[in-house]
Amino acid sequence: MNQEPLFKMQQSGLTTDDYYTPKWIFDALKIEFEIDVACPPDGPPNTPCRRYYTQLDDGLSSPWTGTVFMNPPYSKPAPWVQKFLEHGDGIALLPYAKSKWLQTLWDHNETRLLYVYSIKFERADTKLNGSIPFPLGLWGIGDTAINALLNCGLGRVR
Repeated sequence: MNQEPLFKMQQSGLTTDDYYTPKWIFDALKIEFEIDVACPPDGPPNTPCRRYYTQLDDGLSSPWTGTVFMNPPYSKPAPWVQKFLEHGDGIALLPYAKSKWLQTLWDHNETRLLYVYSIKFERADTKLNGSIPFPLGLWGIGDTAINALLNCGLGRVR
């Protein structure tokens, strides 16, 4: 897949997309990811992963291998969801909001959902830490990811 990069310019500071997945989620999942495909400029603050892609690396058009973790920019998640489904191995943290891409995830035969009611995200600048105003879901695809969701104890998996 030849994907045009989502962002045309290098990130020079925090944006409204820079909310980091809290450590307690990874502690519950108990897996190490091969790649965090959408990391902040300084790397993943909490993601247990062997490698990561920042905006500069362009995780959307870079190759994905192994079990990936994806907390993509919520300003434009559709191309990330498409690549996640094509890759077929990973966990994605995504807003649970009515959209075409959410329906695609829901209808896909190989995905599983763990609905998360509220998450207090982290940021490098603590003035904007806190919950976001919409529910979220942890979506799994592939055996490793789905087993992690089923065994994490954070709720019921659909």
